[in-house]
Amino acid sequence: MISVKGKWALVTGAARGIGYLASIFMAQQGCNLVLHSRSREHTKKVLSEVRALGVEAYDVEAELTDAAAIEKMFDEIEKKGTQIDIVLNNAGLQPGYRTDYFATPVSDFTTAFWVNTIAPAMICYRFLPGMIERGFGRIVNTTSGIRNEPQQAGYSAAKAALDKFTTDLATTVDGTDVIISLTDPGWCRTDMGGRHAPNSPESALPGVVVGVFVNDRKSGRLFAAQDFTGMTLEEAVEKAEKQQ
Repeated sequence: MISVKGKWALVTGAARGIGYLASIFMAQQGCNLVLHSRSREHTKKVLSEVRALGVEAYDVEAELTDAAAIEKMFDEIEKKGTQIDIVLNNAGLQPGYRTDYFATPVSDFTTAFWVNTIAPAMICYRFLPGMIERGFGRIVNTTSGIRNEPQQAGYSAAKAALDKFTTDLATTVDGTDVIISLTDPGWCRTDMGGRHAPNSPESALPGVVVGVFVNDRKSGRLFAAQDFTGMTLEEAVEKAEKQQ
């Protein structure tokens, strides 16, 4: 299992839900953090809390449907001289639940693909070359186990595209100490998951971050977070490294 103490992680969607919990968890392991949300107003709480844990941290903002805003976020990180070692592409958006799914608007697809597929791809492309050059990096892209839900077609299709993008990109670094993986938090009671979801947000840890800590040079795996619920980080990493 690797140590993340002193390394820098970019966490998207860090202000609430799984992203918030993952940020706190990473800070508890000594990881410095760049905390993303759509507005810095949203990250005030988590920024204060991770700094109180003794790590360095700052926040950035970007609307993930806006390429220019994403590039501006990159430029800000670069100007600060931050070396991003770890990416948690956690931010996600489900545009709507369409009972009349034959009338699903095109905007469901365009918005869902921007937030769930294109923005994570842009982030990977920006930070992966530096990881390869330095010989270390971890990227964990958050997917969804949603299946057979035409009512959520835009979201489902965007996550499927993210899966394909991730596993294809992973082949370029497999066998190195730059490890790219997917995680599925499961259906959790977050703002997006809703109050009827069967799993607490806390149940997604340590599973949603286990891909950061594995040390076996295997890329392209999907780690289902609910398979690691209740485990210590060490136990979760041991189990994850046995996964093909």
